Amino acid sequence: LKPSERDPSAANYVAELYQQAGLPDGVFNVVHGGKPAVDALLTHPGIQAVSFVGSTPIAKYVHQQATAHGKRVQALGGAKNHAVVLPDADLEFAANHITAGAYGSAGERCMAVSVAVAVGDAADGLVEVLARKAREVKVGPGDTPGTEMGPLVTKAAQERVENAVGTAATQGATVVVDGRGLKIDGHEDGFFTGPSLLDHATTEMDAYQEELFGPVLAVVRVDTLDEAVDLINANPYGNGTALFTASGEAARRFQRKVNVGMIGVNVPVPVPMSYYSFGGWKDSLIGDSPIHGPEGIRFYTRPKVVTTRWPQTEQQVTAGFTFPTSS
Repeated sequence: LKPSERDPSAANYVAELYQQAGLPDGVFNVVHGGKPAVDALLTHPGIQAVSFVGSTPIAKYVHQQATAHGKRVQALGGAKNHAVVLPDADLEFAANHITAGAYGSAGERCMAVSVAVAVGDAADGLVEVLARKAREVKVGPGDTPGTEMGPLVTKAAQERVENAVGTAATQGATVVVDGRGLKIDGHEDGFFTGPSLLDHATTEMDAYQEELFGPVLAVVRVDTLDEAVDLINANPYGNGTALFTASGEAARRFQRKVNVGMIGVNVPVPVPMSYYSFGGWKDSLIGDSPIHGPEGIRFYTRPKVVTTRWPQTEQQVTAGFTFPTSS
């Protein structure tokens, strides 16, 4: 395991847990470092397969380098996950789940919901409920009881996210909830930012086009479900998406038409089970191998076929000129 140099301690802790559980030394190893460590893994002759999750440019680099050195590769890239809300949806239910999907883990996960697509008459009511719920999110240190959202990973991440909110405002978005400048008592130098909610976002805005990897939810308004599907399909990413509706017909149309690898219907993060295959489409998955589930097992194993026969020494075995069969 080569963790990001920005958060190395979790990998060390996983290794400690494996050791306590009795895993022999050398089975699970943690390698720390930056690009030199990555390149060493991608080119080392003793490594047969590489699995990566990160940004799309690095996913492409990992895929190209590792395959060039004869390795199997899983390379998962970036994401811009949309949650579509139809007018017939229960707005309280939808907003509750979208809020958790957008601000859980401070938005720093590849399955974060970063765009809410409000269809038709759902828009005003949805934004109203989303704003209320965003303001109710409890931000603080992770070891404080009741905390629902912690800090961002670095100062640079905090600045990037807060700058994106300001840029969205200058580009015409309405900042309904502004999480910038949040200070937590006793942790004034922490990398905290509150949930931000942007309304009237458009696909041309930076906050829509970039994977912010932070607690920013942009609301894009469209008139129809077909417009919502077209909007999702035009996005370069195809990781996860969700639809909130009471209509089975709308759900069927949605899941058939969107070019996205993981789809939820009234489920904001559509990979609730560890044995589900995990991997998107388009720029969210470089190559053709997702992770977890049966595909993950296949990736980490290689078939070996052994055919044997043990004739008695005195038995005459006739060699055939046809393809052998079990008979």
